[in-house]
Amino acid sequence: MDQRRGQAYHRRFSPLYTDYYEYSMTQGYYLAGKGQDEAVFDIFFRRNPYGGGYAIAAGLRDAIEYVLGMHFTQEELAYLSSIGFRDDFLHVLEGMRFSGDMVAVPEGEVVFPGEPIVSVKGPLIETQLLEGLMLSTINFQTLVATKARRMVYAAEGRAIADFGLRRAQGDGGMAASRASFIGGISSTSNVLLAFEECVPPSGTMAHSWIQSFDSELEAFRTYAQMHPDDAVLLLDTYETLEQGLPDAITVGKELRAQGHHLGGVRLDSGDLAYLSKKVRAALDANGLTDVKISVSNQLDEYLIDSLIDQGARIDMFGVGTRLATGYDDGALDGVYKMVQLKGQPVIKISENPAKINVPAEKDVYRYYDKGDGLWLLDGLCVTGDGDEPAVLMDPDFDYKKTEVAGLHRENIRRQIVRGGALVYDFPSLRETAAWSLERFGLLYGEHKRLANPHTYHVGVTRELFDLRRRLIEARSS
Repeated sequence: MDQRRGQAYHRRFSPLYTDYYEYSMTQGYYLAGKGQDEAVFDIFFRRNPYGGGYAIAAGLRDAIEYVLGMHFTQEELAYLSSIGFRDDFLHVLEGMRFSGDMVAVPEGEVVFPGEPIVSVKGPLIETQLLEGLMLSTINFQTLVATKARRMVYAAEGRAIADFGLRRAQGDGGMAASRASFIGGISSTSNVLLAFEECVPPSGTMAHSWIQSFDSELEAFRTYAQMHPDDAVLLLDTYETLEQGLPDAITVGKELRAQGHHLGGVRLDSGDLAYLSKKVRAALDANGLTDVKISVSNQLDEYLIDSLIDQGARIDMFGVGTRLATGYDDGALDGVYKMVQLKGQPVIKISENPAKINVPAEKDVYRYYDKGDGLWLLDGLCVTGDGDEPAVLMDPDFDYKKTEVAGLHRENIRRQIVRGGALVYDFPSLRETAAWSLERFGLLYGEHKRLANPHTYHVGVTRELFDLRRRLIEARSS
């Protein structure tokens, strides 16, 4: 097992993990003599998940590992041959390795609709095949990281643990746990992730532990003997207030007499606000003021927010199903769209204006408010345009513009891959999580609201606005 500490290595992922039409198109490019034409594709999303005001970018490291480790086995090539792909095309695939460039926002960055999270540049025959792999990795992890950040924000400084592994979608459990940590979760029940990424593991006990003993008190005592300073006892196997709580208090006092202390108790059912207040009062009355109260049971940001509003006496939330599955948003609507071919900008036209992309190879700048140093808006410009714009335009309406002359700005994207080689040092998962929290602190509170958040604007330079308009008019005429 490779203990990576966040450093990317070239892990193989089958290039067959994509949609059939990617191969149909790629063979077509080859036969039409277009396979080596240089293309640029952008990955972006059209709306924020959960009706929120932002998203947290995640999944880049895994996606890069897969891409740089991508190659075809003889068995995979034989399968493609058996379903009708030409031998000369398969010979090209046999020696293919990704040779292009990638520019992306670092994982943990706060991102918004319409701006490219990742841009992929390289031969068309290579870049087309990456679509399914890149999207499935980045879309899912961004969805979960965003959910985690919303929960952490709602918890107002209280710890949140990831308990989602058993409810995740198969192998997606590793990706979900990783993305959860990027989004601010403080510990995970996923032992493999904790091992690989050097992050804190956490967990208590299941009801089966208590059921395996003749009495709940015996179960608590046995567990506490094995964990004399960090035991967390589950109170609701039988009767929370009448039995579980008194038994936990007994064990807590016994540990204290032995020079140890009970770590905490957990509630997993019932009225969590009411029960937490009763439990806190009883623990304090018995001198167990340092014993923490944790809760679980189908929690999400709205329930966490409600519990805090009710004055619940909760120190830690264990979240599972609604975190690891990205509930209640089925998927991030991220897309992979060509924006440039052979050095020329291209555009996709749609009857739905929201689906008309912003063309050309671009840079993404973030502008800071002069007053308090928080983020004001983001701006897209054509790569290589060194002149700082005086105004940014709404991509669709030329009368909507924002003065940005003199504002501090930063390019929020980094070169990740150049010429098929990794040129970016991925930080550890802990470092990524800490940096993400720092970045989130620069976002105005109005954008963080769980309900009806204020829209964060992403504009374009006048040059990019005019280019987009010309391409729309040319394709529409």
